[in-house]
Amino acid sequence: MKIDETALVVVDVQGNLAHTMSAKEALFENIAKAINGAKAMDMPILWAEQVPHKLGHTIPQISGLLGGLSPVAKNCFSCMGDDKFVNALNATGRRNFLISGIEAHVCVYQTVRDMLAQGYNVEIMVDAVSSRDPENKRVGIEKMKDLGASITSVEMALFDLLASAESPYFKDVWRIVK
Repeated sequence: MKIDETALVVVDVQGNLAHTMSAKEALFENIAKAINGAKAMDMPILWAEQVPHKLGHTIPQISGLLGGLSPVAKNCFSCMGDDKFVNALNATGRRNFLISGIEAHVCVYQTVRDMLAQGYNVEIMVDAVSSRDPENKRVGIEKMKDLGASITSVEMALFDLLASAESPYFKDVWRIVK
């Protein structure tokens, strides 16, 4: 992946549901690193919320990092089932997407499945996705991988995008991940 061809997607890190995720503190920290890294490299960030009037809004430690951006409220489990999200995705002009969010086996899985079916390149940051049950996370990731998604971690993805310690973004990203 290259910086100017890649965007970040944050899926449904909302309300009380977010606080029921397995390893939630590490999850929130890694999503924050992904967001801060994407911002440091001036990458587009797409942000979705599943029926926010019922599930609540994105948790403050994540939404607070997304100032100036607005979430796309959706009813479909797949972000790709929402025209506003698809329009925002198309507006990025990007073909490569890093994915974070919850739950790995429902909204993240269905979004990735549909993105892959439309020819996008997708990398799942396994330390930035979760489910309430670790087994559901494992199955969701395995299924996404079987469909053609690549597996990565937040730090691996950020350094892959940098490609070199000579990148003008290196120092900022290093401060984010250390």
